Amino acid sequence: MMIGDGILTPAISVLSATGGIKVISPKMSSDIVVLVSIIILVGLFSMQHYGTDKVGWLFAPIVFIWFLFIGATGMYNICKHDTSVLKAFSPTYIYLYFKRRGLDGWISLGGILLSITGTEALYADIAYFPLRAIQLAFTFFVFPCLLLAYCGQAAYLVNNKDHHRDAFYASMPDSVYWPMFVIATGAAIVGSQATISGTYSIIKQAVSHGCFPRVKIVHTSKKFLGQIYCPDINWILMVGCIAVTASFKNQSQIGNAYGTAVVLVMLATTLLMILIMLLVWRCHWILVLIFSVLSLMVELSYFSAVIWKINQGGWVPLIIAAISLLVMSVWHYATVKKYEFEVHSKVSMSWILGLGPSLGLVRVPGIGLVYTELASGVPHIFSHFITNLPATHSVVVFVCVKYLPVYTVPEEERFLVKRIGPKTFRMFRCVARYGYKDLHRKDDDFENKLLNNLFNFIRIETMMEPASNSSTYSSAYSLNHTQESKDELIHNNGHRNNNNNIDEFSSMVDYTVSTLDTIVPADNRMSFSQNNTVEEEEEEEEEDELQFLKTCKESGVVHIMGNTVVKARNGSWLPKKIAIDYVYAFLAKICRENSVILHVPHETLLNVGQVFYV
Repeated sequence: MMIGDGILTPAISVLSATGGIKVISPKMSSDIVVLVSIIILVGLFSMQHYGTDKVGWLFAPIVFIWFLFIGATGMYNICKHDTSVLKAFSPTYIYLYFKRRGLDGWISLGGILLSITGTEALYADIAYFPLRAIQLAFTFFVFPCLLLAYCGQAAYLVNNKDHHRDAFYASMPDSVYWPMFVIATGAAIVGSQATISGTYSIIKQAVSHGCFPRVKIVHTSKKFLGQIYCPDINWILMVGCIAVTASFKNQSQIGNAYGTAVVLVMLATTLLMILIMLLVWRCHWILVLIFSVLSLMVELSYFSAVIWKINQGGWVPLIIAAISLLVMSVWHYATVKKYEFEVHSKVSMSWILGLGPSLGLVRVPGIGLVYTELASGVPHIFSHFITNLPATHSVVVFVCVKYLPVYTVPEEERFLVKRIGPKTFRMFRCVARYGYKDLHRKDDDFENKLLNNLFNFIRIETMMEPASNSSTYSSAYSLNHTQESKDELIHNNGHRNNNNNIDEFSSMVDYTVSTLDTIVPADNRMSFSQNNTVEEEEEEEEEDELQFLKTCKESGVVHIMGNTVVKARNGSWLPKKIAIDYVYAFLAKICRENSVILHVPHETLLNVGQVFYV
């Protein structure tokens, strides 16, 4: 529904603002108004690539002047026409209104709803502006100006009931009509900008959670992490806005569609808020009940009113929401099935160990980065690759990029590295962790950062590893083995060192455990104090392995990615075949590939294809 809101908000905002031309020129054709609106919409969406920061700086004065204008005009109309409209703040008149109008008065709530539209997106741009700034601006400036504006229009309509269709512009003094028209058009663009930016943020988070096809996301600000731009979504929204504006051509039907979208967004937000209060914040049930009753009582009242206008344009956001839901559901279903296929078909470590140090293959110079969705185990794509091509690189690194349900992951905690199998296998795993607000940038130099973390891992591993001529130790141990080794080392060391040394060594082990998810277990027969000869051997071993990795890096780094084609099984239901073989196949074809998202050079990319039936 928020995507539908992102389409309808610019359409109705711009069309309402430009519709003021007909107040001063009643004979002007509606087609001209629509054409002017479309030109403004094209200009609005064409400016999005500059970023919200720059666009917001341009529009901020317009919004400030706009609210001052409508507040001052409202006060002028109240004083000039009828000050008794201020009685409308009394709840008594709500009861009298519904008693007098009956069902028609209840249905009119669908139109009254338009006076509070925009509140559903009040916090949509929370990534762009501080929470406190939004609350203070709305409470002490925006809300009072809106109340004055609506009361002023009501006062004007008391004496000019025939102008109910264009009360806003008709109530303006003639001397400020054109300045107000320009400011209103600019304010309509600003209001549209907020919803468009919110749509970008929602799409970005949906992509991070695998619920939306991969689209290009561009950071537009170095200062604010949340300011992004989605070119694909931007042009889709623009086409949708133009189609809605050109098809309906009047504010009434677009208003019905807009009202439906807004009230459904409000309902969805309230229901999700109730879940958060219960499951996350763990609020007292009485507080949750009070919030639920008060919020749903208002929102369900508006919802019951907009239902009567479904056939008068209210069906548009429902169609948009249904298409969006279909796309997201099919993509998420196929993505989950692909991941389950990788989990169930991963290769066991015993099979890898049984191949020996050379893996039963020809080991060619270089580093192979094998990308996988698995954070543990050897992916099926690797066995599929070496089965068909009995050769692999001297160093193999399984790379797993994971998006965590957190805002951002600090750079120093982004990469987790561990070894797979004995040292002679030269196999590692690297998990790159990103928050839902983090982005892969082209200048991130992902490859070099990954390899630098690999080098650091080897240095720390060698420092923590006791002297041993055997190379059969594996650093792929679980964290509880690491903790046992730590306790044993501290205990053994305690007989020869004082408490300060024990604390110092404990801190060093804790640092390793926190930065690396595994370390090599210690030999209980050896003490922590090493003689000079053993230390020299360790340094030589470290230098040899680091030099070997550097030589392999100079030989070339190849990025190996799986290209899994998902198809429906024979005998599947027709809806499933359509969803997988046509809808998902189309989405997978037009969306961005992982190699593009990770900025992998085409000359070092190797795709391994396989077919998976669901």
